[in-house]
Amino acid sequence: MEHQRPVDPEAAGDDLAAGPRLELAGSRLFASWLATRNASLAFTTYQAGKVFFVGVRPDGRLSVFERTFPRCMGMGLTRGGALWLSSLHRLIRFENFLDQGERRGDHDALYVPVAAHTTGDIDVHDIHPDAEDRPVFAATRFNCLAGLSERGSFTPLWRPPFIDRLAAEDRCHLNGFCMRGGAPAYATCVSRSNVAEGWREGRRDGGVVIDVPSGEIVAGGLSMPHSPRLHDGRLWLIHSGTGEFGQVDLATGRFEPVCFLPGFARGVTFLGDHAIVGVSRPRGDRAFAGLALQERLDREGVGARCELAIVNLATGDVEHQLSVGGVVEELYDVAVLPGVTTPMALGFRTDEIRFTVKPTPL
Repeated sequence: MEHQRPVDPEAAGDDLAAGPRLELAGSRLFASWLATRNASLAFTTYQAGKVFFVGVRPDGRLSVFERTFPRCMGMGLTRGGALWLSSLHRLIRFENFLDQGERRGDHDALYVPVAAHTTGDIDVHDIHPDAEDRPVFAATRFNCLAGLSERGSFTPLWRPPFIDRLAAEDRCHLNGFCMRGGAPAYATCVSRSNVAEGWREGRRDGGVVIDVPSGEIVAGGLSMPHSPRLHDGRLWLIHSGTGEFGQVDLATGRFEPVCFLPGFARGVTFLGDHAIVGVSRPRGDRAFAGLALQERLDREGVGARCELAIVNLATGDVEHQLSVGGVVEELYDVAVLPGVTTPMALGFRTDEIRFTVKPTPL
């Protein structure tokens, strides 16, 4: 591994120095690979309540910056360049305050929270922009896809056909979805349960992929599916309960694995011919109990990891990794920031945001 370093307070942002130690370690060619893509990455951990921005400095070293947002999970990048982030009871929109070619210290992007919508604790997971660049999100506690509301917490847009009413019961654990043509296309649920918390009994083989426009189930028998994504005309997803990343054959409904990832995987984005996938360690001694994932880990003789895995889509090889150690053990979402190499962000825990002002030009 190279570029192994503790995240220091100057690089980190607002308050990491006050907490337990964290280390990020890129595999030997990770920084070089990222530098050639003219892009950077952001990823969230709801366990530690942090969003991390990872890029590459001009000297080739990793650039790491973090901010604290309670239970931050889903991220969505709009076509206009705004970044949406879900937090404990809010959706927060960040805008880049730096113009093309402008820098703040070593950083070429400064993401500032300019708006927040209070949703209440509805357990927002995936976020994607619609045709009007407005956020659509998985309101997992209410078993539906939703949008913002001017006068309420959220506007329900769609729920699976087997969910008979809107209820704050997390019946099926609708955790992920993807868009096509600016509208929801496919969604993943851990089970078809219509009973409060009933999805927990379907963790091993009750998962489904649903075609949102028709409501039809296009794939079943899955183990905790997450992060469905359309890319290059194919439907990709994570078979989290088995530790496999792959694609769904929409003609047969069969899941076709591309690679095994040693941990509980969630969060997928794409950069060229590679997928970036978040991988987590278990949150407790029996978190993987009853799942094929634990059986596979035992068979391979390896422990679960916490990392970003860079997967070659053509070969299935995990060509690069960014290992996350120390206090962080669980990741949720990952996003690519195109055209940005060393991003930073502001949060709400210091006074810095008071003195960062950018009027909109006339």
